[in-house]
Amino acid sequence: MPQKSKFRSVGLARALSKLGYCSRSQASELIGNGRVRLNGVLRRDPEAPAHLERDKIEVDGQPVHAQQKIYLMMNKPRGLVTTASDEKGRDTVYSLLQDGDDLPWLAPVGRLDKASEGLLLLTNDSQWGGYVSAPETHLEKTYHVQVNRTADDDFVQKLTRGVPVDGETLRARRVSLLRSGEKNCWLEIVLDQGKNRQIRRMLEELGVSVLRLVRVAVGPLQLGKLAKASYRKLTNEEKLALDRAMSK
Repeated sequence: MPQKSKFRSVGLARALSKLGYCSRSQASELIGNGRVRLNGVLRRDPEAPAHLERDKIEVDGQPVHAQQKIYLMMNKPRGLVTTASDEKGRDTVYSLLQDGDDLPWLAPVGRLDKASEGLLLLTNDSQWGGYVSAPETHLEKTYHVQVNRTADDDFVQKLTRGVPVDGETLRARRVSLLRSGEKNCWLEIVLDQGKNRQIRRMLEELGVSVLRLVRVAVGPLQLGKLAKASYRKLTNEEKLALDRAMSK
């Protein structure tokens, strides 16, 4: 992964996010409310330039230091939205985090929509999370998808050749049949494009309904036997394997 200049300037709100203190939107609110000082000076502009390594940032008079980097994997159940707070009052994945674990602020890495389930990464390492989500890394994400039809070779080839949707061509890297019934089937779909709601948009364009959608892997990291609605920290080996997969 490319290295950034040590003293690169970033906006103050982004600096708070990078330090793992809170999300960028939460930081903007703190700054707008006059609760943040930069080198002793009250700042109300979220874009005020700050240098993470050499500037002193305070919130409510308390210095903000870089948090220890945390990398979690969660088995997200259906019915939860992947956001810190929801304007519609829906339950979020943050309701699963335990107060007793003394976790810092964490951000989801990419998204799983409300109806989707499976492997979700959360971290306070915003730069790393950005690399995992970036289309340029071509990091594979693997899904098991139940659809309301059986699959023949032509259907599978349409998904891998590409489906025009809203002016762009969406395609799966690989598609294979896992099992089939009389009126539906389970597919394994591997993506590396990093497009929003890509599988649902492709299948909808082909007139196919998604019955279930489960993300089972991100790169070499497998969901495995992690119980639904549970989470755990990545092992050092798992984190290194993901890093190696992104550096290829």
